[in-house]
Amino acid sequence: MAGGIQFSYAQQQTYTMAQATNGLRAELAPERLKQFEWVPGENAYTRVVAANGSQTWVKYKVLGGKALPATDTLLTLSSLNQQLAFTKPVRTLPALHWLDNNTAWFSIGNILYTGKPENGRMTFQTWCTLPASAENITVNSQSRQIAYTVNNNLFLRTADGKEQTITRDEDINIVNGKSVHRDEFGIDKGIFFSPKGDLVAFYRMDQRMVNDYRIMDWSVTPAHANTIKYPMAGGKSHEVTLGVYQPSTQKTVFLKTSGEADHYLTCVTWAPDQQSVYVALLNRDQNHLWLNQYSAGTGELIKTLFEETDPKYVHPSHPLSFVPGKPDQFIWWSDRDGYTHLYLYNTSGKLQKQLTKGAWVVNELQGYHTASNEVIITAAKESPMEKHVYAVNLQSAALRRLDKAAGWHDTQVSSNGDYVLDAYSSKDMPSAAVITALNGKYEEPILQAADPLKNFKRPEIRQVTLKADDGTPLYGKLILPVNFDSTRQYPVIVYLYNGPNVQLIRNTFPYSGNLWYEYMAQRGYVVFTMDGRGSANRGMAFEQATFRQLGTIEMNDQLQGVAYLKSLPYVNQQKMGVHGWSFGGFMTTSLMLRHPGVFQAAVAGGPVIDWSMYEVMYTERYMDTPQQNPEGYANSNLLTKTKNLQGHLMLIHGTNDDVVVWQHSIDFLKACVDNEVQVDYFVYPGHLHNVLGKDRVHLMQKITDYFDAHLK
Repeated sequence: MAGGIQFSYAQQQTYTMAQATNGLRAELAPERLKQFEWVPGENAYTRVVAANGSQTWVKYKVLGGKALPATDTLLTLSSLNQQLAFTKPVRTLPALHWLDNNTAWFSIGNILYTGKPENGRMTFQTWCTLPASAENITVNSQSRQIAYTVNNNLFLRTADGKEQTITRDEDINIVNGKSVHRDEFGIDKGIFFSPKGDLVAFYRMDQRMVNDYRIMDWSVTPAHANTIKYPMAGGKSHEVTLGVYQPSTQKTVFLKTSGEADHYLTCVTWAPDQQSVYVALLNRDQNHLWLNQYSAGTGELIKTLFEETDPKYVHPSHPLSFVPGKPDQFIWWSDRDGYTHLYLYNTSGKLQKQLTKGAWVVNELQGYHTASNEVIITAAKESPMEKHVYAVNLQSAALRRLDKAAGWHDTQVSSNGDYVLDAYSSKDMPSAAVITALNGKYEEPILQAADPLKNFKRPEIRQVTLKADDGTPLYGKLILPVNFDSTRQYPVIVYLYNGPNVQLIRNTFPYSGNLWYEYMAQRGYVVFTMDGRGSANRGMAFEQATFRQLGTIEMNDQLQGVAYLKSLPYVNQQKMGVHGWSFGGFMTTSLMLRHPGVFQAAVAGGPVIDWSMYEVMYTERYMDTPQQNPEGYANSNLLTKTKNLQGHLMLIHGTNDDVVVWQHSIDFLKACVDNEVQVDYFVYPGHLHNVLGKDRVHLMQKITDYFDAHLK
């Protein structure tokens, strides 16, 4: 009897705001694999496990049979602290990486350590100490060379410990070895080691011609202006080139990427023989791409393999992937048939075959299994709301699914491709991981996490499919209040993003997608969220429907959601709120001004207010320039529409936002004042585009209080 009462009580727990905000990154996170990494050249992997309140780095050998895998404890946290006698002991094991199957390394700050096994245990020692201001530290496992940046210049530490200065640009607005084009086009780094690791390609970005933009630092008195370069739509953009550095001669050759100076260079890929570098050159209009091959020795253009054009935009985001053992064949990603698929080419630029095809997109290319001549990928083939693991035959293009469970799957492929890690979650599975053999003859579960939310009072969640005005299916989720009573009427909150490259509706854990939604359901709200046209993972027609008119088609789709909500007898049509951040903040504000009266309360975070003040690369892809598309920019400009406001609107912005700069919402306030329109406003001093950490709890309480004040 007591046990039954305890169980009943446990089911009645409600979230604190801290749990609803950060719990999935803290005490309410389901158990997941930590630092999983395949050991190079072995059918073995390592991961960090928790034991007796500490952490241990363990190696597991995959035996491929029914026996449990053999294990070796390589390192404990206490052992590491004893070995290296840190000035301040580390509390958790740092990120450990393999250089080869006998050597590992890690870094703490600017100090790198390397270790080898001795008597079955890893023994680490200091490898090198880089300058205190070193950033973008890149270690090459083949050559053991280390590239890094200090301020705007690039440096190299050779395998024998010698330091080489690769660039010597005195002007801080010429930046070397860092990510360029504001991290668009799949770019996340600026250093590219050659296959053997003895040559280094790197980005050089000249942004002297870009307008200065000042971000105020209010943490000091008097406040200090930090100057950044921020290229706004239609304005001057930076100019990027690609250098190739030869450590043996200490000389750099720059690729002769001719054409307009402010074009984009992406998909940087070394040829397997290191004699050339492949670069996708994309024009400023982003509608014409050239895949070019350049000599690594002279920088001269060798040839253009092929071109891709699109009346709206081409969006290259992946480097070439050369087929192991076939240096004359590579896989290229393209949206040319309307969906993101893989194409096999030879180095003459001739298409060999389309490897994947259908009304679905490929998400990732994860590795190869040479023995079966297959490439391992993830894709949204079963449903846009799920991601699964597949093997595709490079000869026949035959595709087979490797996983078995519903949900969202991520995978890592062993060095020889014999095994894959399949880590996934779904609405019914908080977190699980399985080792699977490519031949289908071996499968070993290595993790099945308990439900960390089992003691909480959780809402019912219903999958919803609506139709856009052109008949396109739109997927959403309806989250009902806890203790739902269909005879009552409830206030509703619509949470949205609905911008490019983002997808909210997925079959993952928790199925709601966000514990704050569940928190609001515990407080008596209906919560609705939906991916409209323009968002990710549905193909190019779905994404490009919003081209040159951001905020129009998306709102039409969201209004289909509103119509659905109003059709529900338990929704109070006079108590409807909307909330979103970034593009979602733009959408939230747009709905309040371009469709006034639909929502009674709204909270817009970090909103784009005027697209002519947003960055070149993103904005011009989806809107063209203000000069080319004045009508589209005028329609989406919210500064001219403040007179339309009905209901309660609060804008929130981080004062140090360098993505959607603070001026967006400041200008909006000025327009409201000019038009005698009342609006609510809150800022987070020192925060960038997103309010993170402990202050996020304050943010979500602020948003919750606003809805409580106006919808209850």
